Amino acid sequence: MPSMTSEIPAGSATSPTANTIGELKFEAALAELEQIIQNMEGGRLPLEESLAAYRRGSTLLKHCQQQLNDAERQIQILENGALRDLAPDGGEAR
Repeated sequence: MPSMTSEIPAGSATSPTANTIGELKFEAALAELEQIIQNMEGGRLPLEESLAAYRRGSTLLKHCQQQLNDAERQIQILENGALRDLAPDGGEAR
């Protein structure tokens, strides 16, 4: 059976840097975060690798949240400062 540690990109769980995470697109960061969660939930990582994966996941989560906040601000700017709810059919709620 393959080791779960081989699914974490080399160096990412043990030496996360702000530069590499800061350069990740939202989708890539989210995919890596999901992979880390799967690896940790599998319970096969040694303690040190689990701690490193947790740190990396925490940083990825903050990065994703920041990107979502930035997107929301851009939408507010496009809507002249008013963030409107959307109706379930895709139209504006009034």
